[in-house]
Amino acid sequence: MQQPTRLFDFLHYQKENCPQEKAFGHKYKGEWVHFSTDEAIEIANKVSRGLIKMGVKAGDKVGLVIYQNRPEWVFMDMGISQIGAINVPMYPTISSSDYNYILNDAEVSYCFVGRDDLYDKVAAVKDQVPSLKEIYTFDEQEGRKFWKEIFSDEGQEEVEQRMAAVKEEDLATLIYTSGTTGLPKGVMLSHKNIASNALSVKEIPPLAEGKRILSFLPLCHIFERTCTYFSIVLGLNITYTSTDNLGGEDGDIRAVRPHFFTTVPRLLEKVYEKIYNKGLELGGIKRGLFFWALRLTEDYEIGKEYTGLAKIKRNIADKLIFSKWREALGGEVLGILSGAAPLPAKIAQVFNAAGIMVREGYGLTETSPGLTIGLFNEQGARLGSIGPAIRGVEVAIDEDPQNYGAGEGEVIATGPNIMMGYYNREDATNEVIFEKDGKRWFRTGDIGKLVDGPNGQKFLKITDRKKELLKTSGGKYVAPAPIESKFKEDFNVEQMMVVGEGKKFVSALIVPNEEALHAWCNHKHVPFNSLEEAIKHPKVIDKYQRIVDGLNPQFSKIEQVKKFVLISEQWEAEKADGSEAELTPTMKMKRRVIRKKYKDVIDGIYGVTEEQEQQA
Repeated sequence: MQQPTRLFDFLHYQKENCPQEKAFGHKYKGEWVHFSTDEAIEIANKVSRGLIKMGVKAGDKVGLVIYQNRPEWVFMDMGISQIGAINVPMYPTISSSDYNYILNDAEVSYCFVGRDDLYDKVAAVKDQVPSLKEIYTFDEQEGRKFWKEIFSDEGQEEVEQRMAAVKEEDLATLIYTSGTTGLPKGVMLSHKNIASNALSVKEIPPLAEGKRILSFLPLCHIFERTCTYFSIVLGLNITYTSTDNLGGEDGDIRAVRPHFFTTVPRLLEKVYEKIYNKGLELGGIKRGLFFWALRLTEDYEIGKEYTGLAKIKRNIADKLIFSKWREALGGEVLGILSGAAPLPAKIAQVFNAAGIMVREGYGLTETSPGLTIGLFNEQGARLGSIGPAIRGVEVAIDEDPQNYGAGEGEVIATGPNIMMGYYNREDATNEVIFEKDGKRWFRTGDIGKLVDGPNGQKFLKITDRKKELLKTSGGKYVAPAPIESKFKEDFNVEQMMVVGEGKKFVSALIVPNEEALHAWCNHKHVPFNSLEEAIKHPKVIDKYQRIVDGLNPQFSKIEQVKKFVLISEQWEAEKADGSEAELTPTMKMKRRVIRKKYKDVIDGIYGVTEEQEQQA
């Protein structure tokens, strides 16, 4: 079989080229359950036949919502796509009003949901969605339709006819961006968009047929979904789980012992924090060895060679300390790919120095998603950059030195992975898609520059979000993201947002890492009854002032944080009280929401209200 060009081709490609007995697996009722390639194809066909019987036509929309990744999602995805229908995946953490908007905008006809309250969330708006005929659950629940009820053993001939009619240019999925402002937009991705991207990155991970991959990032996000497709074409064994079940002695990461997984920076930060805190708990020579090894990571660079005494030191550190870190990740990890948010350079440096190859990928939902990825070799990755453009993709900089710097500007890209457009939003599509030199280009909204890499390669370095740049009252532009990223490398800082739009200087809202601060307070004999109380203590405020003072010299004068306020409430992607969350489902800050919520706090930093400032 030729390389797959449509999403459902991937399973059939695996069957013909590298069939697997444990192609997909997960833990069900405490037991590991696996599905072979043949079983996966048969279940997908049962789904397709059932959907046809239910009257689903080519172009109809079918919704999928789950909390924890599971093989059923993939079987449904394949079953939907091979009859020409459109998969509309949704985040489990959004509100009923969000479901109402998406289900209506996409005109979803059927919805399949996972456990817990997902059925209730969707059912709450069913009467307000004229197109929605029925809701099915992936787990048997009394009084609710079970997904296997749609399975059918008849009608495979029509399934084959439908498959033959699907073109690679056809719409495959509608993915609604979480959005940091306003209503989400439906990103239209074709079979070609996603398939081309999966095939372009399949050679990047250091993996061979039969290797184990752990999947826990949401499958509704294009990052994890595209990784699933390249895993299928490589013949990898995918085990699905969730972040809740990863860690600890009995965690899935130790049980599966994966060779590869994708992640977001926050998870790696939490792993590092746990490692560091365990080091603090050690005593005597063990504690000394731990922090000695940690200091050895500070001059690490990818590709740097160590000789003599320096090499001996690192070999000792590796045997005594770093090998235990690798064992905590299962002991067999060959590579980790981080995406969805910027990876702090310090985190990348520590993990790579410890023999855990972490690389960073960059892209957007609109680009299916990969644009650039750090390669898993010494020539294709550098700390602080995201590597070269992937095969078939061209990345360029729309330079704007007046507002940014020499060689800096908005990152633009072209290639077969660029979305078809925004669903029902030609106006929004025209804002980001343009023609140049006979090519169709996409404006990412990110600010960056191309830096020199080995062998004449150009590596992308992201410096900020175009829409997130703030302008001081002195007319100077400040990029918040690099400042926030640097501060969050300190494990005492859980979250941070830089403010200062239209102000004379830059300030920050800082959410402390409660666990780290609690440990510090105990060590310094500072009362800690609650985080809300602790952040008011003069010694705690002084501690964070020293963190600010220590990091400020790394930035230009205009970028330095002059004032800050400690915040006790952690920003979340879902609010129990139904209020608007401060983070998107992909954990990006909704700056508009945070500024509105802490308006009085921010005004207090600058000593005047907005009205008073305007009058002045």
